[in-house]
Amino acid sequence: MMAGPAGFLRTAWTVLREVSGDSAYETYLARHAVTHPEEPPLDREAFYLSELDRRWSGVNRCC
Repeated sequence: MMAGPAGFLRTAWTVLREVSGDSAYETYLARHAVTHPEEPPLDREAFYLSELDRRWSGVNRCC
C-alpha cells in the first residue's frame, strides 16, 4: 500500500473511476481476454453503444 498523499490520491481516483463507471471499458477488456480469447473485443464506441442499449432497452420505471 502506498503511503502519503500520493497514495491516497491514487486510491481515491481508482475508487472514483470504479463507482462512476469510467473504468467499465478497461474492466470489459480484462474480462473479455479471459472469457472469450478467440473473439476480438468491441472497440470503445461499440462497447459504449452496447452498454446504452443494455441499460435502456428493458423496463424503465420503478413501479
